[in-house]
Amino acid sequence: MINWKVIVFIGVVSFGTYQHFKNKAVTHGNGVMAAQSPQQQSTTSADILLNGYRLKPLQTFILQARVLSVEHYSMDREADLAPVDIALGWGPMSDEKVLKELSISQSGRFYFWHVDNFPIPREQIEQNSANMHMIPADKSVEKTLKNVKTGQIVDISGYLVTATANDGWHWKSSLTRNDTGAGACEVVYVKRVKVR
Repeated sequence: MINWKVIVFIGVVSFGTYQHFKNKAVTHGNGVMAAQSPQQQSTTSADILLNGYRLKPLQTFILQARVLSVEHYSMDREADLAPVDIALGWGPMSDEKVLKELSISQSGRFYFWHVDNFPIPREQIEQNSANMHMIPADKSVEKTLKNVKTGQIVDISGYLVTATANDGWHWKSSLTRNDTGAGACEVVYVKRVKVR
């Protein structure tokens, strides 16, 4: 007769192995994987009502980028809208040769990086990467965003938005890649996402 402790042990090991491979970063080898900077244009699109919030489109937004890090949120207020933040890189920040020199993490809706020796100038790191709060337009987009893995290449289109609530709460997207710190993240209403 099989001991219940053996069954539990096998279950824990199997789950751990599954999680390891499920979340394992995708590698591509050296070279720029997403050359173009994000594209955005002014828009006159109507406001969007979602989960009790009003989203005001500020600009259309299209990008292809490499996933640098993914963080899931469920406890903060913003999780009602954006259950996932994705740190993304393009240009030199989509090149594995550069990224091997950086330590990247996310916490508290921020994206952090650290280097011992700069592989490219600081300004190129800051202007070719960003933390983005992802607001899925529907359940299909949400499922895709929640399954994105570090290293994958994503194509995203939608709007940069300001989100507001009746109690005065608001969340406004950055409209430039040249800013850093608080308020520098993009708040993206994601209409379409493709993972490669």
